[in-house]
Amino acid sequence: MTTLTLTPGSVTLDDLAVIYREGASVKLDPACHSDIVAAQERIDAAANGDAAVYGVNTGFGKLASVKIEAKDTATLQRNLILSHCCGVGEPIATAHARLMMALKLLSLGRGASGVRLEIVHLIESMLEKGVTPLIPVQGSVGASGDLAPLAHMAAVMMGHAEAEFEGETLSGAEALKRAGLTPVVLGAKEGLALINGTQFSTAFALAGLFDAWRAMNAALVTSAMSTDAIMGSTAPLQPEIHALRGHAGQIEAAATMRDLLDGSVIRESHREGDTRVQDPYCIRCQPQVTGAAMDMLRMAARTLEIEANAATDNPLVLVGADLIVSGGNFHAEPVGFAADMIALAVAEIGAIAQRRIALIVDPVLSHDLPPFLTPNPGLNSGLMIAEVTTAALMSENKHLANPCVTDSTPTSANQEDHVSMAAHGAVRLGRMVANLERILGVELLCAAQGIEFRAPLTTSAPLERVVSELRKSVKTIEEDRYLAPDLEQAAVLIRTGAILKAAAVKTPALRD
Repeated sequence: MTTLTLTPGSVTLDDLAVIYREGASVKLDPACHSDIVAAQERIDAAANGDAAVYGVNTGFGKLASVKIEAKDTATLQRNLILSHCCGVGEPIATAHARLMMALKLLSLGRGASGVRLEIVHLIESMLEKGVTPLIPVQGSVGASGDLAPLAHMAAVMMGHAEAEFEGETLSGAEALKRAGLTPVVLGAKEGLALINGTQFSTAFALAGLFDAWRAMNAALVTSAMSTDAIMGSTAPLQPEIHALRGHAGQIEAAATMRDLLDGSVIRESHREGDTRVQDPYCIRCQPQVTGAAMDMLRMAARTLEIEANAATDNPLVLVGADLIVSGGNFHAEPVGFAADMIALAVAEIGAIAQRRIALIVDPVLSHDLPPFLTPNPGLNSGLMIAEVTTAALMSENKHLANPCVTDSTPTSANQEDHVSMAAHGAVRLGRMVANLERILGVELLCAAQGIEFRAPLTTSAPLERVVSELRKSVKTIEEDRYLAPDLEQAAVLIRTGAILKAAAVKTPALRD
């Protein structure tokens, strides 16, 4: 297993993608240890002092005015974690849980949280040994941090709750024991430091971002295939058009599509004498739509990279100023906005892809392809209902794309009276991207079928390779058959990046 050594405050999206996609373990650069220790010493002094310091020697939330004796520090933190383990629903995927834990490490590593190095080392060891807390998916409103999900993580560190280890679901205590690890007794503020923060929401938003970006690149491939399948024009890809507008995503999308279609015999066959003056928008405006989505995803990426490197618990220890300050960095509003932006981009990529599918299966618009791409229409329905399925998925994504960040509700006896709903916004991205992958999978099937109907004319070399990759697992549809497995296999080729690898052309990078 890969182990990344990360410097808090300067971790990149590439680092985070490796953690998510490859399950890499994480250790913090030892250079940050001195700052962690300095903050912990300041918290220890406050815990033993007379001045009330929120979360250190007081209650929490609406109970912040209740002073706690020094002798009750450990009990205070234990009670905090156990009482906040109120998550419900199915456990989140291991990849998301591990990314969440890595993000928590990065936050603690900024040296403003006041935890002992022992806490940092335990999270590092859990990642290394494969002890993954079972984190229920529901329960956070993204306000005082992702309290309930992070509490389930912290509870395992204390030997409570449940964790997955070597394929088994065990009690937290048993999972730690089998991994050769020892539960911690939380000290002053440590429980609060663990559960205050945006790491659950940020992990899901990052996962949605990474998966959406891969799907977006796949959409450039399938859209180029659709263009050739319906014998569409490449004139709208002329670079000067896009330079005159100036949007980076649009320029890159057009350039990628030009590379994908370069050398297509199908395209060359109708440059002269084509009676169609203009293609429908879903063909003609692909760079403008997909490129705009690309720009939107990159804006979200910048926000999430900053958030991944942030200290987001409360209060924060400002060692240089010798202050412990109660603030609001746990409020996940930036993550909520980023998640909503990703959702909009995903919905629009799917919306225009669905219109391309509708175009290909319609003999009135597909430039003489057979109805629903079947050689014997009437007796066979071909890809008729596959297109209907994509309409259902597109519509679902439109509903899911409604903003979550605007849906605040007061909680905690009106102490936490404005919340971000970032967790809702980020979690829904997984379902949306899965819908998009299936839409693009159907487009892959339809476009490949359409290209094959153009024989003996051939498409470009990159797109021929994509068709060949598809045909390894999904055969040409010559007569009606049980299609559900074919649709799912095509979606897998989108999800895994197999068609991008087969095309072997340079695609846009998330870093602009």
